[in-house]
Amino acid sequence: MTASPGRRVLLAAPRGYCAGVDRAVIAVEKALEQYGAPVYVRHEIVHNKYVVQTLEKKGAIFVERTEEVPPGNIVMFSAHGVAPVVHEEAKQGRLATIDATCPLVTKVHKEAVRFAGEDYDILLIGHEGHEEVIGTSGEAPDHIQLVDGPGDVAKVEVRDPSKVVWLSQTTLSVDETMETVDALKEKFPQLISPPSDDICYATQNRQLAVKQMGAEADLVIVVGSRNSSNSKRLVEVAKLAGARASYLVDFADEIDEAWLEGVTTVGVTSGASVPEVLVEQVLEWLARRGFEDVEIVKAAEESITFSLPKELRRDLREEAAALVAERGGAGAAEA
Repeated sequence: MTASPGRRVLLAAPRGYCAGVDRAVIAVEKALEQYGAPVYVRHEIVHNKYVVQTLEKKGAIFVERTEEVPPGNIVMFSAHGVAPVVHEEAKQGRLATIDATCPLVTKVHKEAVRFAGEDYDILLIGHEGHEEVIGTSGEAPDHIQLVDGPGDVAKVEVRDPSKVVWLSQTTLSVDETMETVDALKEKFPQLISPPSDDICYATQNRQLAVKQMGAEADLVIVVGSRNSSNSKRLVEVAKLAGARASYLVDFADEIDEAWLEGVTTVGVTSGASVPEVLVEQVLEWLARRGFEDVEIVKAAEESITFSLPKELRRDLREEAAALVAERGGAGAAEA
């Protein structure tokens, strides 16, 4: 099909993999390469169906609980981070560990520990049940209370209004987070902010690009999985920016042709855990329907990279075997 006059695609830049996701996915691949299968991963390494399925085919085994990993094996912690109790579970289970927590999430964990050590009440802005929130809360459970949006502010109570700080989940909508912060400041005028923004640079940049194209796009397609917080936020940001409609899809074949009725401009972006191949498939799908003219909407340059987890420099299979041997060989290593 040839391009139809006036039909175009606005392609967000940046989009897709952030440095933390790239690091985590490469860490699983390197561990499989270095140590052989299986390598267990606690929770999805990142929230993307295609990535998880691809790594499973290579020998990764995803589990929900640390206890599911047989003694003497390697377990990797996902990019979302885990609470200290999970590290202890791995130790008790005689497991060698690789911590693939995104360094920006680790920064929030350290802030939580520091403020708890100074006896602050910590108001953690985030979504209940999200792995990142569970991990951060576990660093200082006696000091942290969750604030799930502006509607939660009324029920927040603190011990000393002069010693209150807010932290946030890294993948939230910037605007919604600041709305929650403003409501908290009204209630607690002495509320202090973390030393640097907790919402990660990649989340902010992807939202900024969507804001820029949402004002021009009739339809915005966000490539990402339904359990990906940052991907879902992009759908919301697109609508708030003026897009008539916005939808989240894992794969191109989930797009409904009815969405294109009356549409001349389609915006396309992807969440921070989405490989570029999935975006290319969406662009091909749109091109076959006359949307061949692609314009880049560039919001920021990204050059940040993170080094791989230090544990990949050790012989973890040997380490795991030693952990089993330490306890008299009980529960010998299983594949």
